[in-house]
Amino acid sequence: MDSNIIMYASAIIAVSIVIYMLIKKMDIKITLFLMGIILILISMGMGKEIAIKGFESTGSFWLDPLEVIVAQFKQTFGAAGFIVLILGGYTAYMSSIGANEVTVNALTKPIAKIKSVYFLVPIVFLLGNVLSLVIPSASNLAIILLATLYPILRKAGMTALTAGAVIATSATIVPTPLGSDNVAIAEELAKHAMFEGMNVTNYVFNYHALVSIPTLIFIAIVHYFWQKRMDKKEKLNTKVNEAENMDAPAVAEISGGKLFKTVYAILPIFPIILLLGVYAVQITTGESISISVEVATLVSLILAIVCELIRHKGNKSVLEKTEAFFKGMGGAIPIVALLVAASVFVTGLKSIGLVDELQTSMQHIQGNGLDFILPLILVALTALIVILSGSGTALIFAMVPLIVPLAVAAGISPIAISVPLGLSGNLFRAVSPVAAVILIVAGTVKADPIAIVKRTSVPMIAGVIFMFVLSMIIFL
Repeated sequence: MDSNIIMYASAIIAVSIVIYMLIKKMDIKITLFLMGIILILISMGMGKEIAIKGFESTGSFWLDPLEVIVAQFKQTFGAAGFIVLILGGYTAYMSSIGANEVTVNALTKPIAKIKSVYFLVPIVFLLGNVLSLVIPSASNLAIILLATLYPILRKAGMTALTAGAVIATSATIVPTPLGSDNVAIAEELAKHAMFEGMNVTNYVFNYHALVSIPTLIFIAIVHYFWQKRMDKKEKLNTKVNEAENMDAPAVAEISGGKLFKTVYAILPIFPIILLLGVYAVQITTGESISISVEVATLVSLILAIVCELIRHKGNKSVLEKTEAFFKGMGGAIPIVALLVAASVFVTGLKSIGLVDELQTSMQHIQGNGLDFILPLILVALTALIVILSGSGTALIFAMVPLIVPLAVAAGISPIAISVPLGLSGNLFRAVSPVAAVILIVAGTVKADPIAIVKRTSVPMIAGVIFMFVLSMIIFL
């Protein structure tokens, strides 16, 4: 009885501290590491073993938790961590050679030819999500779209709040094997016997896309009707006066020929094209062809360097620019550290016996038509924390190591947890008035963050409900 009190008390305190740090928008990596170490020490004090398969003790009570951190770093760098580093490097290199700008310009320029204001709403929303393949950061994408696409939308007659709301919701749940959250989730799912050998390509195309693509289309439709209704309700005039037109910053022109623009517009998304191509060949021919995200990215990097050598006629500056790739890898280290910190924290929760207790307590809901309860609780928790903290990805990474244990405890497929958890975190971000993307958009369009959230909340919440119901229908 005493051990159970210690277990529950320490788990509640540790989880509460992590949630508090998230809500306060603090960097939670050190918090996760510290709480994990404390939980491991508590478990050892209770006479329990550290919950890592094949863990070899250092022989010291105080050093064993640090050995857990070392073991988790080695494990993560050998799997999901390396993929995250490679992708971080490739994204940085694409920015350094200007390829990202070419892609954004190529996709946004045709928007100016569309005259129907509200018809633009779903198109821009879906276009923004496509661009998030190239620029995964919601804040960075919003800054770029505000500088390039926002003036076009205003000149077309779209109200500032409608344009701001669509831009604020651009980076959401596009299915991409290049997403670091998808990489982490796929790596965790591969630990489950049912998904042994799974890679991020299989996860995204076989599971994630089944829900995310219909959800994106549904949100685009809701956006259309909601923005139109809000404009009518607020009686905003969609005609923009000349002064506003003159204040709008000019859209930057990309210099270069058609061949340059075509090739460089494709380069940032070439790893995805390559993965999709191989996946299509597997399905249509049955050939056993396998290409990892790492290999696809390296092939794309080599192609990009060759293109740069041709473009600059072999100038030595081309090779000097490749340094951006390695600096980008270094810039992705905080994501890897967050994955490791979350793993150490979950190891602490496992070691004190909390996961075993969850498994026992959840057994009575299996087969009683209540399998949706656990995913629903996690989505509701996600909603609360993300809306209060404004960060969707930090929570996702922190929860990733719990996906398989919680699914086993509830007797459901891990997919029924991973898809709703990953998608809801990214969708709820645009509903938080303290999210960086909302604050950036609100500042640019000179509106209160709450006014932007009023425009984003209905499409996003409707999308979460649609996504959750569809996930439960498909995966439970």
